[in-house]
Amino acid sequence: MTEKVYITSKQMATFICPQCKRSKTVSVARYAQMDKVVRVTVRCPCGHAYSTMLEKRKKYRKQTNLPAKYIHLVNGKQVGQGLLTIRDLSAGGMKLKISDNHQLAVGDIIQVEFHLDDANRTLISKKVIIRNINRELMGTEFAPTEAADKALGFYLFS
Repeated sequence: MTEKVYITSKQMATFICPQCKRSKTVSVARYAQMDKVVRVTVRCPCGHAYSTMLEKRKKYRKQTNLPAKYIHLVNGKQVGQGLLTIRDLSAGGMKLKISDNHQLAVGDIIQVEFHLDDANRTLISKKVIIRNINRELMGTEFAPTEAADKALGFYLFS
């Protein structure tokens, strides 16, 4: 499996050898502005070669498989609802897999409610704006009215 390595704001990336755990931070400025997925092969001084993918996202995304329900809102009023699965979470939004025949479009606002799979099964309820739709997958961003959530922040980095 190809590991992801995040590019920092200073266009640096830290590579960690899966064999010996040796790390090295290097400039990846020449890759940072590319509009395509960048895969690189790294050769560690221990002799191990491994493949990595450079991730340009600003915020870490945690892969999940959390069941959720949503309410479609138009002008603050409910116009639809359904079930979905949260495929990943970040501090700025989430990727959703919708299972039913939805009438959602880019720019729509939905209220998503789900339980984290942490020890407390913490209930999270967030309004999100749909930013892109690719078949049954939707990329969303938390609405500007949503405050930072301590439980969600702790979950992302645990």
